[in-house]
Amino acid sequence: MINTRAIIEEFCELVCIDSPSCREAEVNGFIQARLAEMGIEAHDDGRAEQIGGNAGNLIAQVPGAEGVPTVLLNAHTDNVQPCCGIRPQAEGTIIRSAGDTILGADDKSGVAIILAALRELLSEDLPHPPLEVVFTVYEEGGLHGAKNLDYSALGAQMGYVLDGGRQMGVITNAAPSSFGLSWQVRGKAAHAGVCPEQGVNSIQAAAEAIANIPLGRLDHETTSNIGLIEGGAATNIVPALTVVRGEARSHSEEKLQAQVNRMIEAFEQAGGKYGAQVEGQVRRSYTRFHIPRDEPVLDYAWRAAQRLGFEPTAETGGGGSDANVFNERGIPSVILATGPAEVHTTGEWVDAERMAESARWLVEILGMIAAGA
Repeated sequence: MINTRAIIEEFCELVCIDSPSCREAEVNGFIQARLAEMGIEAHDDGRAEQIGGNAGNLIAQVPGAEGVPTVLLNAHTDNVQPCCGIRPQAEGTIIRSAGDTILGADDKSGVAIILAALRELLSEDLPHPPLEVVFTVYEEGGLHGAKNLDYSALGAQMGYVLDGGRQMGVITNAAPSSFGLSWQVRGKAAHAGVCPEQGVNSIQAAAEAIANIPLGRLDHETTSNIGLIEGGAATNIVPALTVVRGEARSHSEEKLQAQVNRMIEAFEQAGGKYGAQVEGQVRRSYTRFHIPRDEPVLDYAWRAAQRLGFEPTAETGGGGSDANVFNERGIPSVILATGPAEVHTTGEWVDAERMAESARWLVEILGMIAAGA
């Protein structure tokens, strides 16, 4: 039986282990030891150097029923900053951060849920399909673990990513594509009080470019943002270099490309107007996905939610996750709710009852797949 108190204890142990992106080795070791207690052997995929961290992705195979699809289960083990020295505060089933760090429920709630579900399946000898359990590293800031995973070693036909929102029954079945963009705007330094006309103000050129870019929510499918600006050396120097970084996201590839083109054009025009050189870089961060209602991976999650009394809802997400990468790699995957709220903030909290419900939901899904129901 899935026990809420046990989930609280394990979750609190997980979040007390510092695991910022690229420093997941210790928490991966904790997970590996817990899997070993269940008789599950897990291994590091050896991608640490490729990713630039101290650990690779953690992968485990769990045999299951024959003649049914193999299922991928996933959560990521890194956290956004500030995530070192987390001191979880539990009141009843509610767990909060101490207020000076995040809590880390994104995505250690997903880790705790997968561990609880596996423990339930194996201890109670419940039917389940063959499982490929993947704990990815460096998800935050680029989905790097999932992108560098050795997919030739996997055979899953569908996947469940435990990295969702608060309400049980919510299944994220769509997410956008995204491009990251950056520019180096190079002007010319000069004394700002003695001879400013001899300089080329890179900040002014960058500011005009930004002012001419539509930002925020552009329509129901598309968003765009400029999130970082660095430039200048002192108030009495015409700034010679300004660096700008931004992004664009959309569920429509056509709209996304149009917005990227607008952003590039705005910087080229502003650079030309002020005599600044503009060097731009554009990279695809991840690719959109949409899982139809009748796709088995979504249908099993939907009907399992109904069996447990949750109201199933298919939700279109606005962010990227490892599910984007899995879908792009040919593994139809959806994201299941795990219970946290106010993630990526020092006000983050989670209700352990929701985590327990999510674990029960996952067990129900896997039982239905094993039965071919």
